[in-house]
Amino acid sequence: MWGCRQHPHQGGQDRCVDEGGRKPGGRAAHWVLGALFLAIGLWAWGEKGVLSNISALTDLGGLDPVWLFVVVGGVMSVLGFAGCIGALRENTFLLKFFSVFLGLIFFLELATGILAFVFKDWIRDQLNLFINNNVKAYRDDIDLQNLIDFAQEYWSCCGARGPNDWNLNIYFNCTDLNPSRERCGVPFSCCVRDPAEDVLNTQCGYDVRLKLELEQQGFIHTKGCVGQFEKWLQDNLIVVAGVFVGIALLQIFGICLAQNLVSDIKAVKANWSKWNDDFENHWLTPTVSEVLSTAGPQQNSVIGAPGLAPPSRHAFFGLGGLYPEPTFKNW
Repeated sequence: MWGCRQHPHQGGQDRCVDEGGRKPGGRAAHWVLGALFLAIGLWAWGEKGVLSNISALTDLGGLDPVWLFVVVGGVMSVLGFAGCIGALRENTFLLKFFSVFLGLIFFLELATGILAFVFKDWIRDQLNLFINNNVKAYRDDIDLQNLIDFAQEYWSCCGARGPNDWNLNIYFNCTDLNPSRERCGVPFSCCVRDPAEDVLNTQCGYDVRLKLELEQQGFIHTKGCVGQFEKWLQDNLIVVAGVFVGIALLQIFGICLAQNLVSDIKAVKANWSKWNDDFENHWLTPTVSEVLSTAGPQQNSVIGAPGLAPPSRHAFFGLGGLYPEPTFKNW
């Protein structure tokens, strides 16, 4: 919180002081980044026609990945706006909103982590249900399709518990009434990639579930994505924990900076108010010693004599010529 103010005790000269020691550049960067995420999400919705047909948001049975951009971008934009404008304008309300909102997010993350550790089995069941719901909507949204393909390729898995979960999708189920060419198959992202292949074979999963399970292992990944994800977390536990701890420390640091800045603003305002009160009390209510010293030696000896009165109040403001009117320059 930088500012140049005329200091009343130093001849009225301008002096630039750092009242808080912080600059809003970091918060501005978060604001811009959040706005960028939000713009990407809205642009993706516009390309898919969601903005022209809001009911399309409820038509999709699975997760629309664009929601991640919209939610994350919206939260970052609000936090960045409150922190940046609060620091620039020395607005304690916005700074308090920034710290409280950031603290709420921190405690939600902490509670989520604790509940996930305590209720591991329930979380696993919910993750299975979540993946299966997205499997059902695999062909309904191109972004969801790309997300599922990426997850299955990255973790070398297929379905939530295994390849048979793709029976939930109307295009891949093995019912006799299914006219799709992908019947009893799986998406190409389930296939075991041949390093010698330069061109991706998108039909490698056709009819693969008509084979025996042992035969399937030579063509597709037979492990479920939930189990593979848990294994990946255990293998990379230190890295994952380090990332979460780093995010938590950044949030705590941001809360402390905001609260410290609020305290500095209040302290500066209190000091300025105190100086204004002292200034008014000093010049509008002179002390007895000031009255006696202004009256001079002759009046001092007879200050209580009849017919003699102390100098008027106006004398202290320059009207009587005793004291010049106080200014910041001669204060």
